[in-house]
Amino acid sequence: MNIGEIARLSGLPAKTIRYYEDIGLVAPLRSTNGYRTFRQSDLHKLAFLGRARSLGFTIEDCRTLLELYNDSARASADVKKIASEHLVRIDAKVEELLAMRKTLAHLVHECAGDNRPNCPILDDLSAKPVAGQIGCEKTSR
Repeated sequence: MNIGEIARLSGLPAKTIRYYEDIGLVAPLRSTNGYRTFRQSDLHKLAFLGRARSLGFTIEDCRTLLELYNDSARASADVKKIASEHLVRIDAKVEELLAMRKTLAHLVHECAGDNRPNCPILDDLSAKPVAGQIGCEKTSR
């Protein structure tokens, strides 16, 4: 398979596939004229990587997960450890997003949205940050 075909079948852009090759995640064969030739095993790896990346795993996590996938003597505990650590990172991001949402919802609620120039949203965005403070809390200015 050429890169266009493998991109179509894997659902990954050709640029991503080339990047994965550059960093050693996939190693397609090269014909005498230098063109990449992908095998079924490459398609499987690319699908694996696409799914792992869609779940937010880092490139290094993906590298390790691929190594574990290819190791028939692997311990599932090693895989679970990587996934559990990633889950902790996701939970932290969710908390951060919820805090951002709360702040923005508060600011939107406080803004009259009329023709006057007063705007709590802009006031908050222009406020100097106080250590450990989130935007919707009152600042002493």
